[in-house]
Amino acid sequence: MKKHRLAEAGYNNARSLLDIVREVGETAIHLWWRFFDWLAQVEWRKLAMIWVVLMLAAAPFGMPRQVGMFILFSCGLKVLAGGKRKAELEARSAESHADEESIERRVVEARMAALQAQVEPHFLFNTLALIGQLIETDPPQAARIHQNLIDYLRATLPQMRAKGAGTLGRQIEMSRAYLAIMQARMRSRLAVSIDVPAEMLSATFPVMMLQILIENAIKHGLEPKIDGGRIDIRAAVDHQMLQVDVIDDGVGFNPFAGDGVGLANVRERLRIQYGNRAQLVIEAPLTGGTRASIRVPYAPDIFAASAK
Repeated sequence: MKKHRLAEAGYNNARSLLDIVREVGETAIHLWWRFFDWLAQVEWRKLAMIWVVLMLAAAPFGMPRQVGMFILFSCGLKVLAGGKRKAELEARSAESHADEESIERRVVEARMAALQAQVEPHFLFNTLALIGQLIETDPPQAARIHQNLIDYLRATLPQMRAKGAGTLGRQIEMSRAYLAIMQARMRSRLAVSIDVPAEMLSATFPVMMLQILIENAIKHGLEPKIDGGRIDIRAAVDHQMLQVDVIDDGVGFNPFAGDGVGLANVRERLRIQYGNRAQLVIEAPLTGGTRASIRVPYAPDIFAASAK
């Protein structure tokens, strides 16, 4: 019984000793990292002043060598700690920047979703009213516009639900249906030309952007012009950049007026989606009117091309 108690007491003492050693070790590790973090943040000027004070204090005790070793050690540790600190700050900055980009992207996507969800009421009402009027006077034309409206909605609705980029072919398909309706409304006041090589139709292209440029050209360029005019849609690839142009010969634009909501959202979305690798350019050709160009990296969609 006595031996058992002695063994148990010895076990308890050993365990207490181990706990003390563990606590001391944890405290030492904690102090070490506190010292390391302090070295990472302290300015070199302040650290040099501390070294000078240590040298002066150690001189009367004959310990300059030990202090010198400490200075060399802390100097090397400072360089190491400074590098670690810099890497941590850069990582935090990158993380923060990524978070801001993510939030900004979500805001712009929400705005674009709102724009995409607005199949403009007045456009729909006007088109339906035109169909109703033509049913009385020109039934075949009413049927054609009705089919164009169905084609437009069929092309538009899936893209409203789509996330990310679509293809240029899809945007052209939607634009054709929209322009067919506008031609039925404006009649001889609107001529259209679309010149997009077949091999570019599978290229990725942000949804709704071409539509916004065309609507802008009609609303601000051609509708205010008594005789109307012409819209040319062109696409070309130059140095791995896909450029899509919407050109009208309308009344032109005021360079001091600034972008409207649609163009501002196009610019913002291009910046967030592509950074400085994409741009929207609005310019006035020498022949008059307006040229709106979107430039994005050329990326053919292999799957879309093979599906065709």
